[in-house]
Amino acid sequence: MTLKLGVVMDPIAEITPYKDTTLAMLIAAQKRGWTVRYMTLADLYLVDGEARGSQHPLEVRDNNSDWFTLGEPEDAPLAALDLILMRKDPPVDAAFTYATHILERAEQAGTLVVNRPSALRDANEKLFTAQFAHCCAPTVVDTDPGRLRAFIREQGKTVLKPLDGMGGRSIFVVAQGDPNTSVIIDTLTASGSLPIMAQRYLPEISAGDKRILVIDGKPVDFALARVPLAGETRGNLAAGGRGEGVPLTDRDRWICEQVAPELRRRGLWFVGLDVIGDYLTEINVTSPTCVRELDKIYGLDIAGDLLDRLSQLLDEK
Repeated sequence: MTLKLGVVMDPIAEITPYKDTTLAMLIAAQKRGWTVRYMTLADLYLVDGEARGSQHPLEVRDNNSDWFTLGEPEDAPLAALDLILMRKDPPVDAAFTYATHILERAEQAGTLVVNRPSALRDANEKLFTAQFAHCCAPTVVDTDPGRLRAFIREQGKTVLKPLDGMGGRSIFVVAQGDPNTSVIIDTLTASGSLPIMAQRYLPEISAGDKRILVIDGKPVDFALARVPLAGETRGNLAAGGRGEGVPLTDRDRWICEQVAPELRRRGLWFVGLDVIGDYLTEINVTSPTCVRELDKIYGLDIAGDLLDRLSQLLDEK
């Protein structure tokens, strides 16, 4: 089945090809004979309620020095596409949010948008875990310095992080009595005007922050454990962590079972769960990564599996 695929992403000229999950998806689509149209947020627009885009024909290659060719843009309705992958990296700022409203009009006209635009707006990657508190370590979300310090005293050692970060940015580990606690809280909360997340520190981070990829509620059988550098507390690859493949544990699969029904209900077809030890810490819905690393370690084709499932969903429609 030949499909027309659109992708909304960051500038393709600026990606790191050998580890870019979106590129893996585009290569898999091209192997299936699908046509591909490339867009950035600035290419999306509305005319009298119709979602349209300045769509560049795109050819891709698995080549770290020459990975794409763009054709001349064509202005066309987004509804002319069978499937749109929304793969813009966070932050979920005003521009991102406005784009989801445009994509929602395409969805209403019959195009399958992955992940569903309304879910991208509603499922904050940190706050969404609150729906699965039984899978998580002790957590508070607050702006109040007194309550945050009380949580730190109670837990002894705590991770503080903003609600809109990615890649390990602006994550702090503080212990009771740390003289920097007040300034960290003041900085992260913008002087008490923004809520932040505080989670009990999990020493199991030394064995890695596991990224579990989930396709339509079903986890890939292996996770990528992102192991921190010596002296670091962040396992994110963007923060210098080392990726190691690991099979899913029974606890990992149990967490996936808890989360899967809500992912399916919301139209979150491709998600990355972050798990440290026995605990769910984040649910990545915007542009989950680690496909290429897991493919290389285990000889998988995760992007191909995702596209095959999306093709089935289109057939079911």
